[in-house]
Amino acid sequence: MPEETGSGVPGAGLLATMPAYSPRLGVLASKLLTVYPANEAQGFPVHQAAIAVFDPATGEMLALVNGDLLTAARTAACSARSIRHLARPGSRVLAVLGNGPQAREHARYACRVHDFADVRVGARDPAKAAALAADLEGEGLPARGTTIDDAIADADVVCAATSTVEPLLRRGHVRPGTHIASVGYIPDGREVDAAILREALVVVEHRETCLQPFPAGSNDLAELVAAGELDPDGVVEIGELVHGRRAGREDEDRVTVFKSVGVAVQDAAAASVVLAAARREGRGVEVSL
Repeated sequence: MPEETGSGVPGAGLLATMPAYSPRLGVLASKLLTVYPANEAQGFPVHQAAIAVFDPATGEMLALVNGDLLTAARTAACSARSIRHLARPGSRVLAVLGNGPQAREHARYACRVHDFADVRVGARDPAKAAALAADLEGEGLPARGTTIDDAIADADVVCAATSTVEPLLRRGHVRPGTHIASVGYIPDGREVDAAILREALVVVEHRETCLQPFPAGSNDLAELVAAGELDPDGVVEIGELVHGRRAGREDEDRVTVFKSVGVAVQDAAAASVVLAAARREGRGVEVSL
């Protein structure tokens, strides 16, 4: 899995490439992802993606997979795994920040791993927050739309899936012991302020990737490491929690943060699952290139 690279379009956006090969899974794939922050104001997706899957033995392209849906589901599944390991057992209130596909999937997946009594959808546009909450309520989730600040207040778990530059989660506005899953991914993006990150238990998908500058990693974490304000050895990989090699929550009042920037091998693995299911169930459209 080489370092993620990107081709920028000045004043517009970025095309990132995320290739990976897994010998164990027998999958070779690459995600192509565009990030165009200004699209949000025009009602157009900020992130758009496709995943190309290849035969590792011959190099033949086997499939082109909708990367938008797959990325949203895969990212939400990782965040849900972090909730399973890091949220306090008595957590009752879930805040979901955002109103796009990532926010929708985060609400769905978080409620699969924990029994939340109150799911608050907070967004800059109240109408969009209410619409998403209504959809989730129709699926049986205890959801309601509200403002971002109201969603965060007294929340036990916060899933942030936004395109913000200025932090939405600030020290003093987040209750002690809150677990945060932050998945926003844009140039100069900041969902969690530095004051929280300096004191929190920080968990990532892949340490080497996440601590690099954008587009490969997370600006907020990389800059704190460069300034000597965050110890890279103290950053925990979620796989280390899963396998018990590193401790998770040990202090009930300490904030925990799962920061996701996407990892190519996970997208490749997810695409291989989808391709296997499509073959098994006769789904998809066959084309000749």
